[in-house]
Amino acid sequence: MRFLVKATIPNSTGNARMLDGTFASRLQSVLEDIKPEAAYFTAVGGHRTAFLIINMSDGSQIPGIGEPLFLAMDCELEVYPVMMLDDLMNAEPAIAAAVQKYG
Repeated sequence: MRFLVKATIPNSTGNARMLDGTFASRLQSVLEDIKPEAAYFTAVGGHRTAFLIINMSDGSQIPGIGEPLFLAMDCELEVYPVMMLDDLMNAEPAIAAAVQKYG
């Protein structure tokens, strides 16, 4: 199952990592370990932010994704299950059953 992970780096930590020259190497190391399918970087609310798409077979893998981000970059995380269009299409029978029962 795919998850969207929003990782926000506090400015104090990001600035410290930039000034000591470890920002890029720490981030690259974490990404090599957690192996996202895709990684996008931007600023949200004035903070360095990464949006990562990660495929996990089990929710118990979330700590293995989170801990490197917590420890290396002091990130605040939000984790959301997400679907591809094919996943949504496969959910159609369950959606129809809910509509039939509760709609």
